[in-house]
Parts: sequence; C-alpha cells; structure tokens
Amino acid sequence: MTQNTPDSSTIVIIGSGLAGYTLIREIRKLDKAIPITLITREPGYFYSKPMLSTALASKKEASQLITSASEGMASQLEINILSQTDVSVINTATQILQTSAGAISYGKLVLALGADQIRLPLEGNAASEVLTVNDLEDYEKFRQAIIGKKKIAILGAGLIGCEFANDLVIGGYEVDVIDLAPQVLGRLLPEAAAKVLQNKLGEAGVRWHFSTTVQTVNRNGDTLEISLANGVSITCDVTLSAVGLRPRLDLARAAGMKTGVGIQVNRDLETSSSNVYSLGDCAEVDGLVLPYVMPIMQAARALAPTLLGQVTALSYPAMPVMVKTPALPTVVSPPAKGIDGQWKTTAIEGGIEARFEAADGKLLGFALMGTATAQRAALTKELPPILQ
Repeated sequence: MTQNTPDSSTIVIIGSGLAGYTLIREIRKLDKAIPITLITREPGYFYSKPMLSTALASKKEASQLITSASEGMASQLEINILSQTDVSVINTATQILQTSAGAISYGKLVLALGADQIRLPLEGNAASEVLTVNDLEDYEKFRQAIIGKKKIAILGAGLIGCEFANDLVIGGYEVDVIDLAPQVLGRLLPEAAAKVLQNKLGEAGVRWHFSTTVQTVNRNGDTLEISLANGVSITCDVTLSAVGLRPRLDLARAAGMKTGVGIQVNRDLETSSSNVYSLGDCAEVDGLVLPYVMPIMQAARALAPTLLGQVTALSYPAMPVMVKTPALPTVVSPPAKGIDGQWKTTAIEGGIEARFEAADGKLLGFALMGTATAQRAALTKELPPILQ
C-alpha cells in the first residue's frame, strides 16, 4: 500500500463505510486497473455497521465485528488507503484536497461521508454522559460501559432504538425506552402494527415511555436519574441516545456544494460541483435520504459505471427494510410521503399483515410481522418503484 499523491486520473473516495467500500467493489468488477484512493478518518477496516445494534446479547467485542483489516482491503481491492486521515478542504476548481496527509489531487471525487447520531440538547449534570453508537469505537465504549450494569435507558423508539432494546433485553438488561412519538417506529409503522411490536417487546422486558421527552439527566452516585416532561422519573446505569441520523454536510458546504437534508445530487449522483459525486447516508437524491443497506447497494451499482465514463442514472426499486427485532421479526416498506391511501391491518396466525393501499386497491406499502414476513418477496413485486 503506497502513500503517493494520486494524479488527476485517480478516483478518490472519502469514507470507508459500506457506501465507500461497496462502490469500490463495484468499480473493480468493471475496471481492475483504474487508480483508486480511499481516505478515511477511521483505521480503514471493514465491518458490518448493522451488526452494532444486534451484537451485544452475543457479547461480541468490537474486534470480532471486523471482517477485514485495512491492509487486507487495500490488497484485496488493489487500492491506496489513507487511514486516520482528515480532509479539511475540497478545492473543486483545482480538484485538490487538503488533508492531514498532505495535498491530494483527484480526477473524480466521491463523498461517502456517512451521518452522525443526532444529539439532543439535554440538561443536567450528566447530560454529557449520554452515549451514542455510530461506529466500532462507539460500540466498544458502550459495551464497556454496560459491563456489570443492569438498567439501560434508550432515547428513541425508532429502528435503531428498537433493535438495541431487543438486543439488550435478550442480554439480560432492564430497558426503558423514551420517545416523543406515541408509538414505536413512528415513521414506518401504522398504529395497529406498532402496538403489536410494542407488546411483544414489552413481554420481552422493554418498558415504554411515549409522548414525552427527557428534561434532565443527572448523576446521583452510581446511578443516573432521568426526569421526563410527563413527570415520570427513571433511574438507570447507562443512557443511550438513538434518536436519528444527521448527514455530514460541513465539508461539502464549505466547498460550495448545494445541500438540503443531505448533499444534493442528481440522478447520476453528481453534486452541484463538477466531478464530485456522493452516495450513502450523506447523499440526498430527489429529496430522498435513505440510510439503509439496499439504497446504498443500488447507488453503488449505478455510480461505478458513471465514474468510468458510462453514465448510469440511479433508480430505486421498492426496497423493504428489515427491523432486527427477534421478539417479532418485522419487514417494512413504507409508502411514499404524502401519497394518498389507507392502511389495512390483518392479524394472521403468528403475525400481522399491514397493507397500505390506494383507493383502487393498488399496493403502495406494507408492514409484515412474524409469520407474515414470508410474504416479503411476493408483496415487494407489487410495489411501485421508489425512484423510477
């Protein structure tokens, strides 16, 4: 693995998460020789980020989640990796990056910067002790923090909050979950289906606190005291925040690229700056930011040929999301925002089938739970594409 400054024919990718490495694999399927440099703040290893919310019960250490070290990835993909390297400036006019490893030129630049966990503006003398898990280092810190502890409070009843809650109760912890919404998975599930999941996780040991917010987090000796807006007080040993993700935009904004919720790109995944592209959790395509595995895979498959001169527009088929809650396995394909239709929820033996249908009966979304998840493939074929 060399450390030479790449020339202007090089593809430079910033970010070593699933988006960056999947894109490189797709490029290598098409071109074995084009120079590729990967720049990352992290050590450059590859691991499955979705495992972070399901590995605690099995007591997996952070090192056990790494499937390949930086050296292995560099050798396997024949790329140059600049690990533990920060990028401070993107000069889109000269196509040169200023980094902690020196100036790096690029022919095509890809921003696969990911997203940060949203941190709520909490009050109290222990507000700074609230943890988040967004990478391997965070996971290891959280894992060490809960050793020998019993009670965990989770802020957020979304996908990640529910997965952590289920994993922690399987691991023998007492878990309280707090959310401003009146139900779990407020953006994904209809009320009737949400109640079934809440009940199943409740039976497993999760305690819910809905329609309220955290006012203060204070340390009292060995315990944390959380005061909620509804007057309830919770004591716990460790608090985990999982209220959502915020795309990393600062680098793109400073370089003059257009941003909204994410770094705005067209259907070719090109930003407002020539020869700069973006994909993954930081990218916004036609107003959509989809921080899930399948959209990342689709984007990588489209962007690879584009970077090699064969421009390929991104399309999104229907892409159901797996919610990793063993208490009640759940698959969701939410309807598009603002689309007209109605949820119809049916209980079947061992599960729930919820269909979001248009007035003419056309399927526009679904939520499948328990035994109903077996219908995932068949129902997905009926759905319209997310992005044609």
